[in-house]
This record gives sequence, C-alpha cells and structure tokens, in this order.
Amino acid sequence: MTRLLGCLAALMILVGAVSACSDSGADAYKRGDYARALAEWQPLADQGNADAQYGLGLLYNYGDGVAEDAAAAAAWFRKAADQGHAHAQDDLAVLYFFGHGISRDRAEAAVWFRKAADQGHPGAQTRLGSLYKRGEGVPQDDAEAAAWYRKAADQGYAEAQYELGTLYEEGRGVPEDDAKAAALFREAADQGYAEAQLGIGYLYENGRGVAMDLVDGGITGRMVAIQDGKYAHTALPDPALGPRKVDVPAMYNVARFRPRYDGKLGDPMLLVGLD
Repeated sequence: MTRLLGCLAALMILVGAVSACSDSGADAYKRGDYARALAEWQPLADQGNADAQYGLGLLYNYGDGVAEDAAAAAAWFRKAADQGHAHAQDDLAVLYFFGHGISRDRAEAAVWFRKAADQGHPGAQTRLGSLYKRGEGVPQDDAEAAAWYRKAADQGYAEAQYELGTLYEEGRGVPEDDAKAAALFREAADQGYAEAQLGIGYLYENGRGVAMDLVDGGITGRMVAIQDGKYAHTALPDPALGPRKVDVPAMYNVARFRPRYDGKLGDPMLLVGLD
C-alpha cells in the first residue's frame, strides 16, 4: 500500500494539496526536506493547526522523514478533516475506502468524500461519482455519478472528464451521446490522461462521435488485450488479417498502462501500441 494516495492523485497531493500547508514546512516538503517539514509542522499540529496536521498525515502516509505509519496518517488526517480541511477529508476517505491504517468502510469513505466534494474538491467529487457509479458505500445511481463527475469535469479535472465521457458513451445516467463523449475524452486526453487517449482512439476507429477515417496510409494500431476487462468489447483484429491501418491522431493512440481507481496495479485494461 505504499504510495497508495499517489495512485489516485499524486500531482494534486504532492504539489497542489501540500500547498494548503501554507508555511515553511510546505516549502521544505516540496524540496524533499522532510526532516525540516516535520520540525516545522509538528508543533503547529500539536496546537491544532489543520494545515500542519494534514502535512503530518502526508509524512506518515508516505514514510517521508518518519517511519511509514498508516494508522498515524489516518489519525492526523482525521484531526484536520474534523476542522473542515478538504484535502484531509479526501485523503481520509481514501484510507477508509481501502482499509489502509483504519477499518475498511466504504460508507464512511462516501461520507468524507462528500464533505470534501461539497467544498469543491474535484478529486473528491470524482471519487464520490465513482462510488455512485459502482454502488459502493452508497446506492448505485448513474445520474448522481454523472452529476458529481460533471462538477469536477467543469473544473478541468481529467479523470472526471473521462468518466463522464464513458457515461455519455454508454448512455448511463445521461442520454447516450458519442459526440459529447468524444469531446470529454479529448479534453482529458489533451491533459495526458491515458485512458481518455485510448477512449478517443476507439471512437475514431469506430466512427462514433467523430468522423471515421480508415486509410491504408494511416497509423498502424496494434491492440493488445492484457485480459478481459473494461474494453473487452473492443474486438481485437484477427492476426491472420495482419495489422489494422487506422488514421487516428497519434496522441490519442498511445495509451500507457496506469493503475485504475480500484488501486490494483495490473488492473485489466486495453493498451494500444504503435508500429
């Protein structure tokens, strides 16, 4: 479970979220001077400073400058979360979701994701949407999932743009609309979100929501199924027929492996390679 939170939102946590710890401890943390960050944050956290409490939670969660201790991370996140610290609420929810340092409780995870989401935290909004999409800790509700994804997507959050796009692609909670799915996939893909790059590539290849353009001189896409998974409905080309020639913008056809929301490294998905 090391770097667990990094699997979900590493850049936001390590750059944006830590900036909430507005003192010299945050600067030390971002420089990688964790001993200094600990020295700055500990007395402030003991005095009840929520930003510093959140910072200590990060140190213990990652084992930066201290022995890794998920239970201590959860305790410090909880202290900050109880004061309304949105990043701490989101990270505490993640720990509840996975049972990392705290008893696994998907319903409690939903409670804390909602608290952060209600403050406009796009990561929490996205993760709450995923709980509704899957019916984990909350009743399954595609329309509610779409509503939360949209709040985060409107803030430019790539994962939410992709997830909302999949709902439009499948007609779940929103009317089926391949053009809207393609537009959302493109917004996320332009930010480098790998699954969206794959999604827009699939739409181009099948002429869904975008103009289909199969040409002999196009990009050669070699689709590799790791195992049955999210994109198992995308048929692989018959090896006997040779590679398929597809005119797809290269940037949308170079999806790389990435961990999915459930946090399992090696989660089934489809990769697209270029010859």
